[in-house]
Order: sequence, then C-alpha cells, then structure tokens
Amino acid sequence: MELNLAVPSPLQYFSSLVQSDEHFPLLEAAVSLAQDEYSDLDVQQVLGDVDQLLARIQRRLPAEASALQKLRTLNQFFFHDLSFGGNVNDYYDPDNSYLNAVLKTRRGIPITLAVLWLELAGGLGLNARGVAFPGHFMLKVNLPKGQVVIDPFTGQSLSREDLSERLAPLKQRQQGDDFEMPIGLFLQSTPPRDIIARMLRNLKEIHKAQEDWPRLIAVQDRLIVLQPDAWTEYRDRGLAWAVQGQPERAVPDLEKYLAEAEDALDLDSVTQRIKQLRGQTS
Repeated sequence: MELNLAVPSPLQYFSSLVQSDEHFPLLEAAVSLAQDEYSDLDVQQVLGDVDQLLARIQRRLPAEASALQKLRTLNQFFFHDLSFGGNVNDYYDPDNSYLNAVLKTRRGIPITLAVLWLELAGGLGLNARGVAFPGHFMLKVNLPKGQVVIDPFTGQSLSREDLSERLAPLKQRQQGDDFEMPIGLFLQSTPPRDIIARMLRNLKEIHKAQEDWPRLIAVQDRLIVLQPDAWTEYRDRGLAWAVQGQPERAVPDLEKYLAEAEDALDLDSVTQRIKQLRGQTS
C-alpha cells in the first residue's frame, strides 16, 4: 500500500485549521498567514518560540499568583522587558501582519500584537479576549474586581473616559453630539475567526493600495476559505483576476457574487464587467 505523503499547500493547511469554531487555533492560524510571503516558514517553530516566552513568564510567577498579579507580570514582560509595541514608523508594512516577523522585530499593528498577547494570557489562565473596537483592535481582561481594557499598540490601560474619547469621532459622524452610545456595545468579545478575517482584510487593503494583485488574490483565497458566505470576497477576487488578465478565472467569481448578493448596489456594474470579460474569452 502506497502512502500519500504530499505536503499540503499553505492554503490547504490554513483550510484544515479553520474548519471548526469549537477548537479554533487562533495563534496557529494567524502564524500560517505568513506562509504566502515566507515559503519556508516553519509554523511549529514559531509556535514553539511563543511557548518559550510563556515559560519565561511562568517562571516569574508564584504558584498561587492572583489574576491581577499575572496581568501585571505579563504586561511588564511583554510591553516593557521585551518592548513589544506598535510600528509607528512603518504602520502599513505587510510584515506587521506576519507574526514570525513581529516576534523578531517586536513591532506590529494592534491586532498582531493582540494575538501574541492573548496566547500568553491564555497560557497563564487569564480570562482575556480580543475586542474589535472601531478603528483599533483592543484587549480586555476580566478580573475578580472588574474589567481592564488594554491598547496592544502601547500597553496602556484605558479608562472609560479614554474609550469615550476614542469613540467621539464615530459618534459625531453617525448621530451627532446628543446621541450616547453605550461603551459596552463596542467591547464585545471578537471570535477567533473574525480576528483572522480582520488580519486578512488589513493585508488586503495594503496589497490593493499597492496594486499587488497576486498577493491580493492569495489573501482573497484565504478569506473565501475562512468565510465562504462573504460574497463580496468572491467579487473582489474576481476583479483582481480580471486585472491580472485572466477572465476565465474572474467570471466564475463574479457570477457567484451575482447569484448570492441579491440586494447589492453594484449588481449592474458587475454584470457589465462580466459581459466585457466574456468578450475577451470569445
């Protein structure tokens, strides 16, 4: 009997990780995103590096450490001793979205810093979650005496007043000064699948701005595997294939979008684009 020892492609590997929400391996899925850019990346080695960081923190803590003590020790270690923080000098560098690079440079964007921090917090037994706060990913930790919200870009703990101030522009755009939005509405826990989707959409925007269509298509492939009902991702992949001069790949994606996104405002323009593309293949 001949064994099939074929190595899965990066996309196949990613697909195997994100099949179920019940046991979603957030860190491993996040690390695997870099395989499109770093073809020789050893994902398990990166996971091992994070495990080593966790072991270093655990050695600093007494066996009966309180949740507050664990949080303080983690923040001291992560943000001060190791100096993890935001890449203020090159915020839109794609490497800020690749955890192998973030571990080396100790610079990233809020969501990648948050993913690393969350893995360490979980290893310490802290009740910590990611928060898709408008415009800026956050962290929250539930402690016996209350909730702490942390900006992973700076390590700063944010008060209710700080959060209200950050929401002020959104409040003014949507409802005017008299409308009061409850802060708790913006502090809901973000599921791991949505965290990975947000990471991918950050990369998508970078590649789109740079008109890097091959890299954009690779990101679209992952988004469609991750969220197969996100019909706009089929449209965007189809449009990218069209720019690449591959109408035979573009048309099926655009047709899928037309068939599923029944109330979209751009159906006419997409229909017209399909007609143009069909003309190129006839």
